[in-house]
Parts: sequence; C-alpha cells; structure tokens
Amino acid sequence: MDRINTPLDSGADVSAGPTGAPAPVRRHAALVPIREIGPRYRERIAQHMLSLDERDRYLRFGYAANDAQIRRYVDGIDFSRDDVFGIFNRKLELIAVAHLAYPPDMVRGGFAEFGVSVAKHTRGRGYGARLFERAAIHAVNCGVKTLYIHALTENTAMLRIARKAGARVEREGSESEAHLALPVASLRTRLSELLTERVARMDHWLKREAVLARSALALAQEIRDGVREGRHKSGS
Repeated sequence: MDRINTPLDSGADVSAGPTGAPAPVRRHAALVPIREIGPRYRERIAQHMLSLDERDRYLRFGYAANDAQIRRYVDGIDFSRDDVFGIFNRKLELIAVAHLAYPPDMVRGGFAEFGVSVAKHTRGRGYGARLFERAAIHAVNCGVKTLYIHALTENTAMLRIARKAGARVEREGSESEAHLALPVASLRTRLSELLTERVARMDHWLKREAVLARSALALAQEIRDGVREGRHKSGS
C-alpha cells in the first residue's frame, strides 16, 4: 500500500480536547464544508492529485510519484472500505482531499491511516487541519482507537498538526510515525458528524445550482450576442 503522507498547510491551530480528540480549530473560524465523497468522484480525485507538483507528490506519497503511479493509487481506493473527504470551491473544483484508510492488518489493531493533500493555491486557510478533524471524528464514530500517520520527517506541516492534536510522534531517520489516541464514540460525536455532513451536502447543492445558473446565463449571453451579430450582418 502506498504511504499516506501529506503536503498541506498549517494555518490552523488544532489542539487536543479534554477527551483526547481534536478540538475545534481556534483560528480561521469560518465554516469549511467538508463532504464525504464516493466512487463517482474518483476522476476528480485523480485530477486533484495529478495537479500536485513534484515536491507535493513527494510529500504525499514519500516519493515523486509520476502520473501513472497516481492513477494506480486513485484506482485502488476501495470506497466500500475506506473513507474519502473533500473540499470543493465555488466552481465545484476539488481543492483538498483526505483519505482515511483501513488496511486489514491495521484494522485488527484498531488503527486507521490518515493522508491528505491540499491544492497549492489554497494553502494557508487551514484546510489540512480541518480535514484532519473531520477524519478524526469519523474514525471515532467508526470505533477506531488510534489514528495513524506515516510521514516523511521533513513534512513538518503534517507533523505539527498531528502534535497539536495530541498525537505521539516517533522519528526514525527520514520517516516519522504519529499516533493519535481517540476517545469512545458518544451521542455528541455522532450528532456532530451528522450535522457536519448535512451542512456540507447543502453547501455542495448550492454551489452546483450556482454553477448551473452561471452556465445558463453565459449561454443566454452567447445567444444574444449571436442574434445581435446576425442582425448587424443582415442590416449591412
């Protein structure tokens, strides 16, 4: 399995809550809708990954993955087992993706593995930290005991977020491992995730309607311009 690291921004402060789970972000207070996405978004995930430059690919996978390797990684995501979360911009472009993986050998020990990537032009907005929180609360509700991150030691942004969330980080040469102990699921965690997902779905619907409206207006403008040009030619 490909190592799941992350090239992300560290613009948010993720601190451990009293139960050991990530507490709410204390900076960038604006709501960031994060939606759980399924297999029909596979191509969009691929396009997001392919847009990463060589350095970001190196941090994400632990090596400078080429296009074919990224395609194999995305094609290999098992949506019936793993969970994927995404952040969309107003054009419905996928600008940040988190992958919560459940490899069979890790699940038996109560572990889930986290990885995330954020588009370079959207860095500094705390998206990486928000996705970490979203994945953590989902893992809690799925009964996961420990959230695991395998990252390059030079990936300081990811390790900083993990440490602020209360994770134990162990360094071994060029690689590091972070383990975040998760609390037991509760009514609060389940309602929190339910509300978060409903807000994200509504946000996605509103953005889709806005995209359709802009497309309709653009088409109407093209038709008007065509009619105007036709009248001009017929009158000349």
